[in-house]
Amino acid sequence: MYLKGKIAVVTGGTRDIGKAISVKLAKEGAKVVVNYLNNEENAKKTLGEIEALEGEAIAVKGDMTQKSDVDRLVSESVKAFGQSIDILVNNAGGLVARKSIAEMDEAFFNKVIALNLNSTFLVTQAVLPYMGSGASIINIASQAGRDGGGGGSLAYATSKGAVMTFTRGLAKEVGPKNIRVNALCPGMIATTFHDTFTTDEVRKKVAGATPLRREGTSEEIANTVACLASSETSFITGANIDINGGLAFS
Repeated sequence: MYLKGKIAVVTGGTRDIGKAISVKLAKEGAKVVVNYLNNEENAKKTLGEIEALEGEAIAVKGDMTQKSDVDRLVSESVKAFGQSIDILVNNAGGLVARKSIAEMDEAFFNKVIALNLNSTFLVTQAVLPYMGSGASIINIASQAGRDGGGGGSLAYATSKGAVMTFTRGLAKEVGPKNIRVNALCPGMIATTFHDTFTTDEVRKKVAGATPLRREGTSEEIANTVACLASSETSFITGANIDINGGLAFS
């Protein structure tokens, strides 16, 4: 339990990758603040899994694109676990819909940017005052941020590319305080995201083109997050780490 005694905040922490991250951090000893937006049942299930591991966690509902909800997330964390936050995982985000540039309007573009980029900024800004030496921020970016994404994901890819740059810039800013900032760039991971937005034919083709000949799992993302959250990776910061089974190299 190499995160024992640490306090972690996970946005979008009750489904797929977010849920796996919340459970993994708890399994390694962290006390976890699990954010969710709509599905209270998923939040209860996530807390149930953590409690079954004899872990500690609370669930906090909130829209991470809204500063008032972000502030409440932080205040609930402080109320439950004290004035220190050691780990932040910015996982909240999404594609919303596949649209070409001709199909999207300004409102749609702004919504996707806010969902993936603004949320990362707002939560990070609110959490940083509670972070001390040795703290770790992990942003969930995407392979799409490197290669532009698949069809109809222009806005999403743009937002994730911005998250990657945000990660690099913030790492320089907070590095002197011994706070590390990294991001993961997942490729094809078997999640509800792809169940919703990617056809079976495309998924099979992508998996077949991957050197490991399969999709990744949420647990594999979570394992990497936990490693980056720990002192085992104390000299890694400003990195955007590919986790795609070798599908694309940076």
